[in-house]
Amino acid sequence: MSELTHISAPQGVAPGNGYSQVVWGEGRFVAVSGQIALDEKGDVVGRGDPAAQARQVFANLRRCLAAAGAGFEDVVKLTFFTTDVGILPAVREARDSCIDVTRPPASTAVQVSSLIHPDLLLEVEAYAVIR
Repeated sequence: MSELTHISAPQGVAPGNGYSQVVWGEGRFVAVSGQIALDEKGDVVGRGDPAAQARQVFANLRRCLAAAGAGFEDVVKLTFFTTDVGILPAVREARDSCIDVTRPPASTAVQVSSLIHPDLLLEVEAYAVIR
């Protein structure tokens, strides 16, 4: 498990709502490609259901992190791509079930016009540091 430093807001920067402005650590860097709501067969999970898609995305992230010997406690940055920022409450609920909400990773949320499949609402990529 890596020792990570979290700063919710450096002096002169507004604090984030549910994320840290700065996170760093020493160790092996892991980049996880954007995960989408596909099951192991490649089928879309949760068509039209943001909460179901978010849960699947975070389950996929967990599996990818584990393959590198990491866990959500090692994540320093999450990037959210969504076709509608209105689904962010469902995304935050899924995220908060995985991360330490008292020491959240740095995060960015971006609304995009579309993702790789028309039924997908969300894609999330992660960066982690393993000590």
